Amino acid sequence: MNHPVTLSLRTGLLASALALAAGGALAQTTVNAVMHSDLRVLDPVITTAHITRDHAYMIYDVLIAQDAQGEMQPQMADFTVSDDGLTYTFTLREGLTFHDGAPVTAADVVASLTRWGKRDTGGQLLMDVTASLTAQDDRTVVWTLSEPFSAFLATVGKPSAVPPFIMPARIAATPPDQAIEEHIGSGPFRFVSEEFQPGVGVTYEKFAEYIPRDEPASGYAGGKVVNVDRVRWMTMADSMTAVNALQSGDIDLIESMPVDLIPLTEGDDAVLVELRSPFGFQTMGRMNFKHPPFDNPQIRRAAMMAMSQEPVLAALMGDPQYYKTCGAIFGCGTPYENTTGTETLTAGGDPEGARALLEEAGYDGTPVVLMQPTDGPTLRAQPVVAAEQLRAAGFTVDMQPMDWQTLVTRRASQAAPADGGWNMFFTNWEISEIANPVINVMLNGRGDQAWFGWPDDPKIEELKQQYIAAKTPEEQKAAAEAIQAHAMETVSYVPLGEYQFPQARRTVLTDMLPTPVPVFWNLTKTEE
Repeated sequence: MNHPVTLSLRTGLLASALALAAGGALAQTTVNAVMHSDLRVLDPVITTAHITRDHAYMIYDVLIAQDAQGEMQPQMADFTVSDDGLTYTFTLREGLTFHDGAPVTAADVVASLTRWGKRDTGGQLLMDVTASLTAQDDRTVVWTLSEPFSAFLATVGKPSAVPPFIMPARIAATPPDQAIEEHIGSGPFRFVSEEFQPGVGVTYEKFAEYIPRDEPASGYAGGKVVNVDRVRWMTMADSMTAVNALQSGDIDLIESMPVDLIPLTEGDDAVLVELRSPFGFQTMGRMNFKHPPFDNPQIRRAAMMAMSQEPVLAALMGDPQYYKTCGAIFGCGTPYENTTGTETLTAGGDPEGARALLEEAGYDGTPVVLMQPTDGPTLRAQPVVAAEQLRAAGFTVDMQPMDWQTLVTRRASQAAPADGGWNMFFTNWEISEIANPVINVMLNGRGDQAWFGWPDDPKIEELKQQYIAAKTPEEQKAAAEAIQAHAMETVSYVPLGEYQFPQARRTVLTDMLPTPVPVFWNLTKTEE
């Protein structure tokens, strides 16, 4: 069933966005996509926002990358490991250049890794055991550890939250708590800064000087062969507008297709709805440890006790075939699946128990400033349902609406909630991003160096070191189980279950890689 875009829409926002996408080059092949969020923050080191990571994959490249089998493969560099596991040597491929024409050098790599290592949770752990990280010559980087780090390659090559993208040294010299102002990489696409309009869209052009690897594309590894001239991400906050535009052919892809709108595409042979990943996402609530009321662990426990996964997931997805309750902080179906401490979350919550715990803790009615995204289908429902659950347990909730990119900026503020800070927000992680203690940023207990919320938790850092030092899979699993129990006791975050948002694309797009992160190399677009 087709739903034509109305004339008023064609002459409004969509028409202006398409005019930008055309860019005066009618003969070019352009992929027009509606992503899960508008893009505003462009620095992939200062935020873990998925849309910023997706942007980074367009314009930057990485040293090593994960293939479709989960193995780490050379990407920008080949690598060797010393027999004692302490020295990793990376040799850059010949001919790598940045978008401004400058060659990629080992000094750029060292500067990029150093900045990344000050912000990323896994990077921080790795830098703790780094004896030296040096550019031996223009193409050789030598990384020497003071002690073995079993997850070294998995950390340097991880596909998300946050991959160590390589940028010019002068840009990587930006302090890690300040946003970069130039957006130049050596990746397969070039950022078209003059066409970047927050709230409207962003354009990427094929980087003609990019040299793909010879191997076939596999996961995030292999040859990043670009078969289109331009990719345009177009902002459409209204899901129905996006679906209409997809069916009319004005856009080619919707990254996050609302489940309740899937029936509109049934019978339309030009549109395919599909899942990108067998694991999907975990949705979760994060509290601010720095300010009342959640600086009190007993009140954090009361908030978790008040919540129930099923109503949140039902409001988020609607159709049970796309979600499941799961209390495992490392994800269900992963090697470290364990549900200790999450019994009330999966059994319908315990508002009366939460109310009693609040009274015992001396809760004085301090409002919970709950940030509520109003755009994007993957984040609108959680705060609305959670606010009802918290109020039912006796919390005072001040739910403040804003668009997601405003939330992404505001969550970095450590100010008091009354002064522009916050108490709680909800976010989503791909299961692959949280599946072990090294990469799961929600388990960073380094206070002001931790992820937003800033828990100061030496115990969880000690438990992570036990995981890293483990000699056998059994010891690793035991450490992960101890981390699960501790994280739920202190309420590092509130896991609210797992879901899968399908994507929808026109069948003119083919050979799109089935990676959890949507990438735009390898795919082709044919004429309708």
